[in-house]
Amino acid sequence: MVGCKAKAQPAPASSDHSDTPESAASATDSRPPPLTTTTVATPTPAPAADLKMAPLSFAPIAKRADPSVVTIYTSGEDESSRGPFARRRGHTQKGLGTGFVVDKEGTIITNNHVIEGADEITVLLSDEHRYDAKIIGRDPRTDIAVVRIDGAKNLTAIPLGDSDVLEVGDWVVAIGNPFGLSHTVSAGIVSAKGRGGNDVRLDSSGYYNFLQTDASINPGNSGGPLLNLKGEVVGMNTAIRGDGAQGIGFAIPINMVKQLMPTLIKDGKFTRSALGVVIRDARDLSPEEHKQLKIAGEKGAVIQQIEPGGPAEKGKIEVGDVIVGFEGQQIDRGSLLQWLASTAGVGKTVNVRVLRAGKPVDLKVTLGELKEPKARAPQLRPHLPPPQGGDDDDSR
Repeated sequence: MVGCKAKAQPAPASSDHSDTPESAASATDSRPPPLTTTTVATPTPAPAADLKMAPLSFAPIAKRADPSVVTIYTSGEDESSRGPFARRRGHTQKGLGTGFVVDKEGTIITNNHVIEGADEITVLLSDEHRYDAKIIGRDPRTDIAVVRIDGAKNLTAIPLGDSDVLEVGDWVVAIGNPFGLSHTVSAGIVSAKGRGGNDVRLDSSGYYNFLQTDASINPGNSGGPLLNLKGEVVGMNTAIRGDGAQGIGFAIPINMVKQLMPTLIKDGKFTRSALGVVIRDARDLSPEEHKQLKIAGEKGAVIQQIEPGGPAEKGKIEVGDVIVGFEGQQIDRGSLLQWLASTAGVGKTVNVRVLRAGKPVDLKVTLGELKEPKARAPQLRPHLPPPQGGDDDDSR
């Protein structure tokens, strides 16, 4: 954008000079008084280097990323056909999703709900070659999974960026297979950050810190990359609102994926640490509860229950305490505390700051292990109706 500067305009000459010093000194002086000018100040535009402008085309970003984006097909028995008393036998449910290659050895990241319950997984590369894949590791609580294909050569790994530096309003590009339309590219912006399970209406036992975007995300996009303008993955497209909302999609921040990925590849699962408490966001308290607990602000996680004999009890945390700090990091909401405590490590002693009756108290707590419930991962999308005369088709 070219900045426009207003030209200075001459001030209009006055027709009455009776009160001017010049007229008092010489009434016969017919020369007009000297003209004066005024300068109109204009704001200085921000330097172009400070603006994050959209490219003339997203094509270079899509072209670089496309070889690393894969289509994932799954098949497996429907739950109703499993078990000794199943009424239906051999009823196959098919699924479709997206993934992206993160190393030359064929390691692929996708959503857990894309591959969950699959007996067979097939990966279709951008060059149309198909490979059988196996699950290396998965974590239902974050909906992150790792699969691997063998035999593929010269795979292109997609670069992983830093989701923490993303700002609301930044441009992003989504690539995936919506409704089976392979390698579809859409663009938009980061609409919001820090969306939780209540915002996306998912299982409250999960760990969510979604990026919200208006880049088009539909069934089949699950597991696909969300890219910044450098072509780096900053999120994994995961969910959409199921209430008819348009332009509201959600992606898992790539930093969350990067934190879990090494453990999933090594151990096949992620073992979480725990404080042994039930919490509630301070912002959700009533005015009466704020007054009773002597909480002045809206930040922090309020302790509602403590596991008997658990880490928090041993560390002298009390019901009614408000956790406002964990290992030196400020806690503004319960979901952040939940994530930090679960990923710190079993057996690690951490520093916890609480407000007790309005006064800060610093405690040391040795974390225990979180007992994982044996349950399915949260379903992020309803099944699509099966095609006529065929098996179920589940675009995820």
